[in-house]
Amino acid sequence: MASGDRLVVTPQQGDRVTTATVTGVLDVATYPVLRDGLLKIAADAPHGLIADIEGLTIADDTLTSVFALVAMRVTDWPGIPFAIVVARQDTRALPAARSVDNFVSVQHDFAAAKAGLARPPRRRVTQLLARSAHVSALARMFVGRICAEWSLAHLANDAQMVVTELVDNAMQHTAADPWLRLELRQGRLTIAVSDDDPRPAVLRERLDALEPGLGLRLVAEIAKVWGCSPAWSGGKVVWAVLPGRTR
Repeated sequence: MASGDRLVVTPQQGDRVTTATVTGVLDVATYPVLRDGLLKIAADAPHGLIADIEGLTIADDTLTSVFALVAMRVTDWPGIPFAIVVARQDTRALPAARSVDNFVSVQHDFAAAKAGLARPPRRRVTQLLARSAHVSALARMFVGRICAEWSLAHLANDAQMVVTELVDNAMQHTAADPWLRLELRQGRLTIAVSDDDPRPAVLRERLDALEPGLGLRLVAEIAKVWGCSPAWSGGKVVWAVLPGRTR
């Protein structure tokens, strides 16, 4: 549960969609609480996120921009659809007044909201990576096999370089076994590695010619977009989205 003095965000995971129930008052002070709470929940939502704002009082309609911001953020990572549900007509009209409904589906009930989440099917696999001296090599082998299974031979080399850096980064900053997640949606491959260290990942320079790899700077060069997101369950997820075609 994410909470401020006047706003609470409570997640509930379902089979196909995660619901975030928002209660309290949305004002300038609670805006970041709502934004960060929804983004953290989205990081653990595999298929889609619906924000139930029936119990939310919006102090100023300009603040509904938070929902557009969240919708744009989750488009690349975790690449899930996002919708709002609220039965009250007065509240439902506020996002439309600020054109927020151009970015996020605003519906009057859950059935309509779930229907609005419909998207082309995607492929998704996860793998727990046991810590060892060979964990990066095993991650590369796993990525290579999945790229072959998904007919992504043109992305295999870039994907293997990216996963090496993400896994190495996790090994340096956490003692737990990281999780690797691969997703394919609309021709774009997402590679994500989660660990239990909440500190954000940062770009680092190679200090000398003998240092292996270029770290997250290499990821930034290869990927269409990359980022680091806090996870609702704790820790963080470092992710990268590869373009549909090699450069």
